[in-house]
Amino acid sequence: MCFMKLGDRVKHWATFNEPAVIAGGYEGGMMAPGLKNQGGSVYRVTHNMLRAHALAWHTYDKSYREAQGGKVGITLNSDWVVPATDSEEDKQAVERFLQFQFGRFAHPIIHGDYPEVMKKQVLEKSHEQGLSSSRLPSFNDDEINLIKGTADFLGVNHYTTRYIAHQVAELMPPSLSGDQDLKGWHDEKWPKCGVGWLRPVPWGIRQLLKWVKAEYGDIPIYVTENGIAEVSEDTPTLNDTWRIQYYTAYINEVLKAYKLDDVDIRGYTAWSLMDNFEWADGYKSRFGLYYVDFNDPNRPRKPKASTEIFSQIVRNNGFPEKRADTKFSNTLKSTLSLFFP
Repeated sequence: MCFMKLGDRVKHWATFNEPAVIAGGYEGGMMAPGLKNQGGSVYRVTHNMLRAHALAWHTYDKSYREAQGGKVGITLNSDWVVPATDSEEDKQAVERFLQFQFGRFAHPIIHGDYPEVMKKQVLEKSHEQGLSSSRLPSFNDDEINLIKGTADFLGVNHYTTRYIAHQVAELMPPSLSGDQDLKGWHDEKWPKCGVGWLRPVPWGIRQLLKWVKAEYGDIPIYVTENGIAEVSEDTPTLNDTWRIQYYTAYINEVLKAYKLDDVDIRGYTAWSLMDNFEWADGYKSRFGLYYVDFNDPNRPRKPKASTEIFSQIVRNNGFPEKRADTKFSNTLKSTLSLFFP
C-alpha cells in the first residue's frame, strides 16, 4: 500500500527502524510489547523480521522499482565499542557485541546467514542449558535465497561508544545478553547528557562506519539517526551549546569516514527535528532541534540555538569556511571546549 500510494514521491524506504530494539521488546520487558520471554523469542522475532524485510524488498523489486526508481533498505542501530584491554578475550568480546547487535540483521541480508560467532555462541550456550538444538533458528535454502541481497542501502543509527570486556554470563536464565559473554560501560571521564546511556564520543561514529564497510563492502550508507538529549519536563532549554558541539564534532567524523576512509556515505540525518515521544522515556528526553511544549495542546515549537548552526551546515552541504567575523565561527569557538577539549 505504501509503495502504491507514495512511491511516486518517496524514493528511499527502510523496512524496519532498529529491529534489534523491536526484538528486545520480547525479552527485556522495557520496550513494546513489554514481554519477558527469556532466551528464545528474541531470536524468533529476529528471524521473522528478516523474512518480512526480504518479502517487502522483493515486492518493491518485482512490482514497483522499474516504474518508481526507488531504493529499499533497512536501518540498524549500534554503539561503537572498544576493548577494555589489549587481551584477546576482550577483542573477541568486541567482535561478539558488533555481530550480535549489527551483524544479526546485516549478515543474513548481505551474506545469507547469521554471523558464525553468533551461531557458535548460541549453540554452545543452548547445549550447556540442556537443550538439544540451538535457540537461534537456522535458515533453510529457500530462506537464504529469499533474504540474501535484499538491501539497496543500510541505514545506520548511532549515538555513543562504550568499553567492552569479556565476562562469562550466568547460564540461567537464557538471554540474548547472556549469550554474548561480555560487559560494557562508559568511561566516567566522558561527558554526560540528559540520558544515561549516551556519552558523546565523536570518533566512535567514524570507527563504526569503517567497520560496516569492512564487513559488508561498499554498500551505500545513510546515517539515519544521530543526536543528543537533555531532560526537561517544563522549562525550555534553548541555549543548547552541547548539541551544537555534538553535531559539529560528529558530522566532522562522518566527513572523515567519507573523505579519508572511502566509506560510501550518501546522507546524514539528525535526530531529531523536534522533541518527541522517545520510546520508554516518553516526553522527558528531548533530542529535538526545536523545543516542543507538550503541556500546551497546540504543541508550540521554539527553535534551540543548534537550529542555526545545523541549518548552516545543511545549506552549505558541509562546514562553511571559518571566518572570525561570522556568527558560525564565533559560536563554534565558544563551544569547542565544552565537551571535547
